[in-house]
Amino acid sequence: MMKIDRRAVIAVSGATLLFPRSALAQPRAERFSWETVIASAQRLARQPYKETPHHPGARNVNYDALYQARFREDRTIWGDLPGDTGIQLFPLSASAEQPVEIALVENGRATPLRYDPNIFDAPADNAVRKLGPNAGYAGFRIMNAARDGDWLSFLGATYFRSPGATKQFGLSARAIAINTSIQGKEEFPLFTHFWLERTGRSSVTIYALLDGASITGAYRFVSERTPQGVRQDVDTVLFPRRAIAELGLMPMTSMFWYDQASRSSRTDWRPEIHDSDLLAIGSADGTVHARPLINPAAPRVDAFTERNPLGFGLMQRDRNFDHYQDDGVFYERRPSLWASPLKPFGGGQVRLYAFPTTSEYVDNVCAYWTPAAAVRAGGRINASYRLDWSSAGGPAKAGAILDNIWTGRASEAGVDRLILDFSGVSSEVKPDIWVDVAGGTVVQKGGYPVLHQSGLYRVALDIRRDSGQPADIRVQLRSGNRPFSEYVHYPLGA
Repeated sequence: MMKIDRRAVIAVSGATLLFPRSALAQPRAERFSWETVIASAQRLARQPYKETPHHPGARNVNYDALYQARFREDRTIWGDLPGDTGIQLFPLSASAEQPVEIALVENGRATPLRYDPNIFDAPADNAVRKLGPNAGYAGFRIMNAARDGDWLSFLGATYFRSPGATKQFGLSARAIAINTSIQGKEEFPLFTHFWLERTGRSSVTIYALLDGASITGAYRFVSERTPQGVRQDVDTVLFPRRAIAELGLMPMTSMFWYDQASRSSRTDWRPEIHDSDLLAIGSADGTVHARPLINPAAPRVDAFTERNPLGFGLMQRDRNFDHYQDDGVFYERRPSLWASPLKPFGGGQVRLYAFPTTSEYVDNVCAYWTPAAAVRAGGRINASYRLDWSSAGGPAKAGAILDNIWTGRASEAGVDRLILDFSGVSSEVKPDIWVDVAGGTVVQKGGYPVLHQSGLYRVALDIRRDSGQPADIRVQLRSGNRPFSEYVHYPLGA
C-alpha cells in the first residue's frame, strides 16, 4: 500500500473524459441515469487505458496555499436550500493534480459544473490563482446546515471519508484496492467523473465513473447523514481490463502508530496515537473476530477466510481521552467504519495489510475483502454493500468484547506476558480460557475478575516464542464448549 500523507491523498491515475473540456465553459444538460454510468464504464473497459497528464501547475499548490484558498460560502451549491447538503469544491493541488468532472443531476438530466477560479477566496499570489481559467476541480465535500463542517468528502484517486457523528475525521475509505499487498504492484484507479443528486434534506446520491490501468467501474453512493453518523449504501459494477492478482472490495485505510501494548515504538510524548485500533470481522455463524492493530516491524498480511461474512471494519474502540492526551486532533473521537454486504459475497478473505510507520501522518493500515473467484479480463463484477461511519459501529456486541491489551516480559527469561481485558463478563460466569499458539508455547495462563471494575475479566498469558520469532495467539472465553466472547487474534512480537 502506498504511503499516504495524512495531510494529502495522492491521486496517481488517469482520466478519460465523458464531458469535453469545452463543456465546462458552456454547460449543457444531458440525459442521465445509473444505467448510463454503467454503460460508460463498460465502453471504457474495451478501450486501451490512457492516462491524462496531471495539471502542470497543481504541484505548486502546497499545503499552505491550499489552506489559504477558501471556498466562498456564498457560492455553496444548494446553499439556498434547507438541510445538510451544501456542496463546496476543492481546487487542484500537489496532492490531487488531476481534475475531475462534476455534474449536478436533477429530474434525470445532468448539468456539468463550469470551472470558476473566483469561487476560491485566495490572495493574488496564491498558486491556486495561477492554475488558469480551465484548471478544473479536484473533488468536493458535503457541508452541514451550519456550514461549520463537512460530513462527507471525495478527494484524490478513489478516496473518500466522513467524520461520522463525532465531527472528527480519521480513517478513509476507497472505492477499490488493486494489488495492495503485492510489493511494487499496487495501482490507484481514479474517479474521473462525479454526478451529484440531492435526494433529501440530509442525503445526497453520488454517482462516479472509475478508470484505471486494470479496471473500470460505475459506483453509486446513496449517502445520508443521521444522528448516529453517516450511512452509505453502495452499488458498484466493475469491468476488468486485465487479470488482477488481488482485487480489494470495500477497502478502508487508516493509521496505527502505537498504543499501550507497543510503548517501545513510541517517540512522542502522547501515550497512544492511532486512528483505529482493531479490525473486527463478523462471520456468517455469528462469531466476531477481533484483531488488535499493530505497527509491524516489516510489511505484514493477515488473511481471514470467510464465506458470506456479515461484515468487517476498522474500529476506534478506545474512547478515553486520558489514553491519548491529544487536545488538538482528539484521537478518541475518530470514527469507526463498518462495511457490510447487502448481497451475499460468497467465498473470499478479509485481508489486513500493514507496514511500519514512525509518524502519525502516514496511513499504514488497509483492510479489504478479496473474492475467492479469479478476476479475469472481460468479466463483470457486481457488488452492493453498506458503509457505516460512527463512533460505535461494528457487529452486534453480544457477550464479552476485548477492552484492552498489554504486552511485557514475564518473570521467566525469554518469556513474554500478554494481558487481555474483556468487558461484559457476568460475575456469575467462571470462564474457561481457550488459547491456541502458532509459533510458540503457553508457559502459563490464568484469569480473574478485576476488583472494583464491573464486568471486567483479565486474562494473563505467558508465552515462549519459538526462537524469538513472532507468534500468532488466539484467545477466546468459553463456558463449557460455548464461546461467549470475541475470538481474539494477536501477533505477539511482530
